[in-house]
Amino acid sequence: MLKVIITGANGFVGQGALIECLKSPKVEKVLSVTRRSLNRQHDKLTELIIPDFKEFKENDERLKDYNTCIYCATKTSNGIPEDEYRNFTHDIPIHFAKSLGINKDMTFIYISGAGANINSRLMWARVKAETENDLLKMKGKEFKDVYCVRPSIMKHSNEQQNVSGMQKFYSACYWIGRPFGGANLIEEVGKTFIQLSLNGYEKEILESNDIKICSDKYDDLINKE
Repeated sequence: MLKVIITGANGFVGQGALIECLKSPKVEKVLSVTRRSLNRQHDKLTELIIPDFKEFKENDERLKDYNTCIYCATKTSNGIPEDEYRNFTHDIPIHFAKSLGINKDMTFIYISGAGANINSRLMWARVKAETENDLLKMKGKEFKDVYCVRPSIMKHSNEQQNVSGMQKFYSACYWIGRPFGGANLIEEVGKTFIQLSLNGYEKEILESNDIKICSDKYDDLINKE
């Protein structure tokens, strides 16, 4: 059974991950590590509210006895200086990952983004790719497995709350991107996180098509039970 830590569960992808984890018979419990309360009650769910993730210590005891981390805490790069964006998107995730070293059999999953590229002219793409690279170096050391998931267009689910106008716009674009393999349902992304934790995948970096494959494998697994 999976014992899951989720960061960023107040956000779009994190909320999608939380919904799927709470529904899944494969998930025993969920710890939401967040800066503000989710205001949500569920038998599987516990909250750890912390204003600054850099307060966590290496091998932090508060994060002990979990075998999966889904890191979904993200921030838009629009209008943000590079040093601030780098701190939130690279420095904090790496610091948090080191705080989880107490769980040697853990699978760490990082929500990245389509287009992440260390050689990109786009600041956000370079920073995300750098974060991916530094996390992947932890595989076999701090973590059993590390995966970086790069969704592109995502369609929200009816179960999600506080969906922004921009997210609704991207949801409308889903029908354009889907035939070309460049779009996913948010449910598929959440199921992929669980499938990766249960059974892994042949690639360390997953694009939209890989997300669909993993989601289908998870559905097959659940439907057989």
